[in-house]
Amino acid sequence: MLEVLRSNDPTVIAFANALLSGEDIEVFEMDVHMSVLEGSIGILPRRLLVARADAFRARAVLRDNDLPVSE
Repeated sequence: MLEVLRSNDPTVIAFANALLSGEDIEVFEMDVHMSVLEGSIGILPRRLLVARADAFRARAVLRDNDLPVSE
């Protein structure tokens, strides 16, 4: 699995997840429950991971929608 997005903005994560799911790209969200460790202040970013075979297409979808992409 490869990281395609890293953000601490929950709206960006939700939007990216919806976009990728709409393109039939399976997405795994990492660090979802880290807020328990940080005290729910939102400083630790969450990451979206996709299969290596889908990474190129996933990054293209994110770029087309003006979202930040992890390289």
